[in-house]
Amino acid sequence: SSFDALCHKHGVYKVETIGDAYMAVTNLVQDQSRDHAARMARFALQALEAANQTLIDDKEPSKGTVKIRVGLHSGPVVADVVGVRNPRYCLFGDSVATAQKMEQNSQERRILCTQECAGHLRAQAPGVLLEAREETEIK
Repeated sequence: SSFDALCHKHGVYKVETIGDAYMAVTNLVQDQSRDHAARMARFALQALEAANQTLIDDKEPSKGTVKIRVGLHSGPVVADVVGVRNPRYCLFGDSVATAQKMEQNSQERRILCTQECAGHLRAQAPGVLLEAREETEIK
């Protein structure tokens, strides 16, 4: 898929897809501590671009293009292989849940990131435009 190609391009590790969610991570399988947030932001921006160019239905272009929401967070995770019969590499922890909540509360064709992630982005990619969004309670 185009997202998988973008993962390769940006050094992002695809963890899994569940339903319509695509989970990816940086700074896990290799040391990317200097630019992990910048890598993920570039990946996310290009994923939005790829989705915006992907028709929902090739036979009915009037249905438009795929609309994704993106959530970003920076924080610690626990990673392990789960299962014996069908083993899967999984991530666990509050950071995973927080990233999922960012995605769920994002708007279509937008990226929502936590303050932690925004802080890393300001340091690692000063040219990335960050816009403050109205304060939202995330449960």
